[in-house]
Amino acid sequence: MSHLVTIATQVTDPNAVKSACTRIGVAKPEFGTVKMFDGKSVTGWQVKLPDWMFPVVCDTTAGAVHYDNFRGNWGEQSHLDRFLQAYAAEKSKIEARKKGYRVTESAQPDGSIRMTLHVGS
Repeated sequence: MSHLVTIATQVTDPNAVKSACTRIGVAKPEFGTVKMFDGKSVTGWQVKLPDWMFPVVCDTTAGAVHYDNFRGNWGEQSHLDRFLQAYAAEKSKIEARKKGYRVTESAQPDGSIRMTLHVGS
């Protein structure tokens, strides 16, 4: 029996952030504080997305993602969407494996990911 699940992602796991970066082929994230364009400083895991002016900062303590792409002028939203999708997939795999499930996944034509959790051996 299959079930369709929609995940509203809160970014809380540094290991899943690191795995998501590897998955999409960007540099390993670094922890630190970044001053954004508006002058505010944010602290967390800095993810450097392709052609983005500022890094995306994942505050895993609060689950928040801070970024400034100036409505797409300083970075394409699709890069952030791809990172968040990768994070959700990696976090799902981590949690499933903790419960002893085997995980398989396949990319779908619409860009979504189908994940299947296998119970038992």
